[in-house]
Amino acid sequence: MRNGSIRGARGRVRPLTLHGAPALHTPCAEVTDFGAGLAELVEDLFATMYAAEGVGLTANQVGVPLRVFVYDCPDDEDVRHLGHVVNPRLVESGGVVVRGPEGCLSLPGLEAATERYDHAVVEGFSLTGEPVTVHGTGFFARCLQHEWDHVEGRVYPDRVKGWRRTRLLRQLNRAPWHR
Repeated sequence: MRNGSIRGARGRVRPLTLHGAPALHTPCAEVTDFGAGLAELVEDLFATMYAAEGVGLTANQVGVPLRVFVYDCPDDEDVRHLGHVVNPRLVESGGVVVRGPEGCLSLPGLEAATERYDHAVVEGFSLTGEPVTVHGTGFFARCLQHEWDHVEGRVYPDRVKGWRRTRLLRQLNRAPWHR
């Protein structure tokens, strides 16, 4: 981003919404206003994501029930992917199903082996309403699917199965921040 601003540098760090809050379990509303408020929200999402040392963050994770997410995430070849998607739609996921460690800024300190496809495509819009298509493989595909789940009102524990789910729910109920 030579000669440009650093993503999130003008944003403010917002409090994270933690698991158990209704906002994380409710599908988000479509963005209809592509004005200055949306640009401010995206800057705040980047600032909050970086402060929390995450690789992706959705608006409902900071209490705003809109279909927006940001990401700064490597793929399995360590290629950095940086951007945002407004009104995202997961239009393709496929390839090999990989069970890998997954965490979430809304479930701090917890992690569980979660199955995700190793390829994903998300379509949506930029801040200015221009169409965007984001292709992800490996870890970045996992990130895209994770953020898509958030705007749909799901969290990764919803995808964990069997004894891993039992263990994760036990850890969740013991977490000092859990409601």
